Amino acid sequence: MAEPVIPDSFLEGYAQILDEVALSGRRLTRAELDARRSLGRQAAEAGYQLRALVRMHLSATRTTWPAAAAVSTESVLAAVEQTVDAFAEGFERAQRLTVRREEAARREFIDDLLYGRSDLGRLAERATRFGLRLSRAHAVAVATGPEAYTETDIVPRQVESALLARFSGRKILLTTKDGRLICIAPGSQPDVLRYFAKQSHAATDGGRVAVGRAHRGPGGVVQSYDEALDALDLAERMGLDDPVLYAADLLVYPVLTRDRQAMADLVRSELGPLQQARGGAEPLLKTLSVYFDAGCVAAETARRLALSVRALTYRLERIHQLTGSDPSDPMHRYTLQTAVIGARLLDWPAKEI
Repeated sequence: MAEPVIPDSFLEGYAQILDEVALSGRRLTRAELDARRSLGRQAAEAGYQLRALVRMHLSATRTTWPAAAAVSTESVLAAVEQTVDAFAEGFERAQRLTVRREEAARREFIDDLLYGRSDLGRLAERATRFGLRLSRAHAVAVATGPEAYTETDIVPRQVESALLARFSGRKILLTTKDGRLICIAPGSQPDVLRYFAKQSHAATDGGRVAVGRAHRGPGGVVQSYDEALDALDLAERMGLDDPVLYAADLLVYPVLTRDRQAMADLVRSELGPLQQARGGAEPLLKTLSVYFDAGCVAAETARRLALSVRALTYRLERIHQLTGSDPSDPMHRYTLQTAVIGARLLDWPAKEI
């Protein structure tokens, strides 16, 4: 593809400067340097490449080299150096300003997108600028690690490089928000978010990733993002060990807590008596939690709790005595297990319910 033709206007006054320098040996004046910087800024705003502009100056230097008898090669080369340096300075200043404006616009768009602010129609229009078509379904993955990350940190850049290398050309938006890594991808491309989860888990030294469900429209991104955040919060409260969490796999928990008052009543009535035990409810509650996680297998539960099977049996009997529910009885087990899940979700007994 041929490079665009650069107008000669960016060389305005250049040949005259070289002629005068060749005769007098002077350096460029402040006004001349400012004019070169202004031309460099204009060239950057017009979208030309700095390499091509420098090449144009060098070509013009060769073709317009002063023919005066008193020509001073050293003075002319010094003027060329001053001219190109001032021009490049103006060009780079304009580019930095453009980058800052683009980054500010990108950050504002991401904030509006993830917080559901701004008019949804306008938001969808702005999204095309960043490679998203919000009329389609999108899903959001959120990764956390031991540190709070910004876009300039090495971890986000590593993850971004890995994704761009594998999914070049895909409509993916990578960013950071509140110290977390965020990936927004089309809902029809779950492989992108799976790979993001794998790379983020490795780059954050074992951090956790949550993936929201795919939803359609500008509001769908917010919904998926909220689901991912809720999954991370749920994993923290429930003590889930999975490095990658999918909101679709955790739907039972929001269902259980949809009627918070009913769940609180169940926890108080079913597990409240455990507070009468020596040491409070927490040790016996943990015993129940591990017992259910181990599939109600006594030997495995005892191993996980570093107890003897006899000591575990005593604890289960004590729970039966206090609550009236036998953890080993299938008729009682479902109620007890639901109450244990509710206690985790409500952070009981640490918090009063």
